[in-house]
Amino acid sequence: MKSAGFPKRERMVSMALTEELFTSGQSKSLTAFPLRAVYLLKSGNPTIQVLISVPKKKLRHAVDRNRVKRQIREAYRHSRQPLLNMIPEGQCLLLAFVWMSDRLAPSATVARSVQKLVGRITEKQ
Repeated sequence: MKSAGFPKRERMVSMALTEELFTSGQSKSLTAFPLRAVYLLKSGNPTIQVLISVPKKKLRHAVDRNRVKRQIREAYRHSRQPLLNMIPEGQCLLLAFVWMSDRLAPSATVARSVQKLVGRITEKQ
């Protein structure tokens, strides 16, 4: 039972899906500093597609960007179960986490922000 992993099928790798998420007028955005979540519920396979973005403008060093991405991935892995339970049959959830701070944050802060965002997304649906 390896439900706590972050498999490839949950990663948003399609440029078309990324464009649809950020350019369609139906996507919604929530903020829990230092993160912002942009999400869209659309028809498709009942899965979650996740994108993690840490802009170079915010954190210049690749080491810092990679650390933040690891923190977000780990926090999402532990708090994604409510999202999996929330998705209706025949729907797909596109979800992007975007880093907004220009400083590093402790892992506990990142985890709290991800949990808040996941909770707010599940209660809005």
